[in-house]
Amino acid sequence: MKQQQRFNNVQTVSNFVDQDLAIKTEKVNFAYPMSEIGVSDIVAVRDVSLQVQKGLHIAILGRNGSGKSTLAKLFNALELPDQGEVVVFGMNTLDDESVWSIRQACGMVFQNPDNQIVGTTVEEDVAFGPENLGIPSAEIRKRVDQALAIVGLSDYASKAPSQLSGGQKQKLAIAGILAMQPLCFILDESTSMLDPGAAGELMTLIKSLQQEQDMTIIEITHDIESAILADYIYIMQQGEIFFSGTPREVFTRPDKVLSAGLDLPQHLYINYLFNKSFKQAEIEKYQAESFEQIFTTEETVNAMFELSKIAKPEIITKTTSKKNEKDEVIISVQDLSFTYQKDTEFAVKAVQNVSFEVRKGEMIAVVGHSGSGKSTLISHLNGLIVPQQGVVKIADLNTSYKRDIPKIRKQLGLLFQYPEHQLFESTVYDDIAFGPKQFGIKEPDLTKNIEQAVDIVGLPQDILQRSPFELSGGQQRRVAIAGVLATDCSIYVLDEPAAGLDPIGQQEIFGYIEHLRDLGKTIILVTHDMKLAAEMDRILVLSDGKLACFDTVEKVFSNSDLLKKSGLEVPAAYNFAKLLSEKFGEEISGFTADQVTSNLIRTLNRRESDNDA
Repeated sequence: MKQQQRFNNVQTVSNFVDQDLAIKTEKVNFAYPMSEIGVSDIVAVRDVSLQVQKGLHIAILGRNGSGKSTLAKLFNALELPDQGEVVVFGMNTLDDESVWSIRQACGMVFQNPDNQIVGTTVEEDVAFGPENLGIPSAEIRKRVDQALAIVGLSDYASKAPSQLSGGQKQKLAIAGILAMQPLCFILDESTSMLDPGAAGELMTLIKSLQQEQDMTIIEITHDIESAILADYIYIMQQGEIFFSGTPREVFTRPDKVLSAGLDLPQHLYINYLFNKSFKQAEIEKYQAESFEQIFTTEETVNAMFELSKIAKPEIITKTTSKKNEKDEVIISVQDLSFTYQKDTEFAVKAVQNVSFEVRKGEMIAVVGHSGSGKSTLISHLNGLIVPQQGVVKIADLNTSYKRDIPKIRKQLGLLFQYPEHQLFESTVYDDIAFGPKQFGIKEPDLTKNIEQAVDIVGLPQDILQRSPFELSGGQQRRVAIAGVLATDCSIYVLDEPAAGLDPIGQQEIFGYIEHLRDLGKTIILVTHDMKLAAEMDRILVLSDGKLACFDTVEKVFSNSDLLKKSGLEVPAAYNFAKLLSEKFGEEISGFTADQVTSNLIRTLNRRESDNDA
């Protein structure tokens, strides 16, 4: 039926091709068929009409499941509309003869790089696209070298993709598209696995391609600080275009952006929280005017300064309370070194002479550039990898002793990237119960653990008997997390659990982490998100497999040289706090929006009290 419908659509294509348009859609609808399992079709895109001018940088925002990725696949003819038209550089995606030309014109990088790597070596993978386009060998060699240099993988040209870290694989996928030299670059959350430095370099590259080669950029992202650099923004909600405009037009409507489940650029969110701390009746007129006028950091600082003269803030926003750590050492790593394919020409030194200790009840962030050794390090913590050199102890258990490994894994739960890929049982209940059962946990403790895990991640009871593969992506991730939590370990190691999630999903993940700490658990969090790292007790920084620093949040983020060398950056809220300090004439500190806002309000209230005295 769909094929006939699509055929009819091709016959009635209207002549609206505009030479200045890269992409145009008219009333596009698309649904994923689910009738084979007795469930209604899932409508992903509803009546979407938009225009993308050539040479512009377009950001598409929205919550997980809002239809962003499906829309991108429609642009690239990976999916075809059930109704409506998609025209790409004058070619209709429903025209079979145009499909390959459309995909040549629109290069697409997906969120998970493993899904698009095909070569046996890095350089072969980059060459795959140009080879299929019939590019001459000499030109392919040139393009491959240039693309690898741009993404910083020149030294890895002869290595197998399997030897790369997750972030490096993402760079490889990007290089493969660059080598094809498309007219339009579609990025589907392609920076979610990159460290801040690499993500910044990619966006610099993207802007240069846009400016120098007139390339059209379509960026699907949850990174608001990146979206603010776009020329135009579309916000999707439940498959529809909910809101659109220039970054200034969009982000000067904070209530509307937040209602879509999205975040604001940190300086605008701090201003939003600051405004909320006043009695609204006193500043209603000022607020209505100010939100329409401020967008840049300078405008925001000035607006907050002027507002502070009008009234006194009365509400202190919440700050994350950090418990006093105990002195008991629960994780000890001494002189740890590990080399992949040791004593071969393909040897990769992943971790070198790393030593640190973690105390019971701490929340530790592990950060570092892509390929710095983060995943290798945490794989040592529960014996998935045995030290080639050095000692790893969990409490009094040693990962080098086989007899200790089962006991260690009962104490330390490990959750990898994309945990939903770990699901395999026939029902949600059985999947959550699998881990505890392997550890010998029996009734009534088994039921108690499962109920507690389900409660922490907010899963409704009515889905426990459903197949995990019938659930949405967000629900699947919750089930996978619940399966690890149900083991009731004393230590949890989480490897990028929030990667690719929208702001609300990220907040939910951090809520789980806080809940675990309230239960007295120790948390090791691997993350590229500096906002999330700022919520931890201490930060461990890896650089080229070596321990660059292990210290408090304040000391790590105050060391600009360290951050630059490690491919990291301070949270945007911290930089904005410095601007506030200069404007208000007093030190305003903080690494998160809540912290900065609270500290500013305290400063103003103290200043008011001093004046009254």
